[in-house]
Amino acid sequence: MQATNSIETYKKLQNLSAKLIAEIPETMAGFGQLHSAAVAPNALDRKTKELIALSIAIAVRCNGCIAFHVHDALKAGANRQEVVETIGVAIMMGGGPSMVYGCEALEALDQFEKEQDLPL
Repeated sequence: MQATNSIETYKKLQNLSAKLIAEIPETMAGFGQLHSAAVAPNALDRKTKELIALSIAIAVRCNGCIAFHVHDALKAGANRQEVVETIGVAIMMGGGPSMVYGCEALEALDQFEKEQDLPL
């Protein structure tokens, strides 16, 4: 298994997303509104919602989503133990494949924790 550089994946997807915004602005504006509304604090806080999104990202096997939601969960105040327990829930729900992508999430966590300032 080739190691994933989650910080580079995060930055690359930010740049590619900007290109998509230029190409399909209405669609991306709609997605941006959906994202903002979905993670806005309400009955659940943003951190909890990011941890849920991370668990789903692991279960559906999306490396880019894992990078984004580990980053955003940490930025929202999640600590290492909360992220690791989220990985455990994803493994319970997704079995062996989620265990493999849970390893990817753990690697992303290690990489983002080494950064003093999380990329915006």
